[in-house]
Amino acid sequence: MRTMAKNKFSEGPGPSQRQLRVGELIRRTLSEVLQRGDIHDPDLNRLSVSVGEVRTSPDLKIATAYVMPLGGQGQDQVVELLARNKNELRRAIGKVTNLKYTPDLRFRLDETFDQMDETRRLFDQDTVRRDLEE
Repeated sequence: MRTMAKNKFSEGPGPSQRQLRVGELIRRTLSEVLQRGDIHDPDLNRLSVSVGEVRTSPDLKIATAYVMPLGGQGQDQVVELLARNKNELRRAIGKVTNLKYTPDLRFRLDETFDQMDETRRLFDQDTVRRDLEE
């Protein structure tokens, strides 16, 4: 039986179960901390922030949180505010989780909603719709 060749352009096997579990634990904890307003920064507490996903590095020492302010306003400000308070956020995550090391936090804008809108727009085009029907 022949096996299929691996795609040499893929980025590896993907995240491990442990990476996914830890990422989800950090995502939930980060969401709760931000929702409760436990951070001592009034500028950050004024914003409602949605944490869409957290990806961890294979060694679990870096966690990248993909965030978006609710309503989409203040996108440029939210990453800066979170980065400014990352040590306090990291401490709060360390108290809740039972990880040996609390990962260093990094923040990026969550652009999945924009990508979904673009995909919908592409599927609504007549030429694409015609190709899908064939």
